[in-house]
Amino acid sequence: MTYQPGIEPPNQPGIHPPPAPAYPPTGAANPADLGPATRSAQQAAPTEPAPAGLTSQGRVRPTRVSALWIGFIVAALLLIALLIFIAQNSKPVTIRYLGFDGHISLAIALLLAAVGGILLVAIPGTARIIQLRRALKKNAAAPAKR
Repeated sequence: MTYQPGIEPPNQPGIHPPPAPAYPPTGAANPADLGPATRSAQQAAPTEPAPAGLTSQGRVRPTRVSALWIGFIVAALLLIALLIFIAQNSKPVTIRYLGFDGHISLAIALLLAAVGGILLVAIPGTARIIQLRRALKKNAAAPAKR
């Protein structure tokens, strides 16, 4: 004799109904680990939306103003470091370049050299970015060939 759901078996030794499933199964942290009945019950249950200004994990959402504020703080710290650099390297030095010579602060000379190095990298990099954007626009406008 086999067990059929909804029908009580006679009291016979060796014939027992299977244990009722535990919902949710113990140790199932992931919804994929749960049975289909439990998953559908969890999906059907209304979830409360996160309060305004918070992410679903309960963290405060970043805003443009907060990013701007952090940018101001970083810029102020860099400006303080730059002022310290200029104050500690204020000794005048003689600069000679292609027949021109002059006296300038060591800190200013080093900063001008750093800005010149940045421009030497930024100009070709900007040209390459423009080139890639044009190629992307051209390829996006062209019909796809198969």
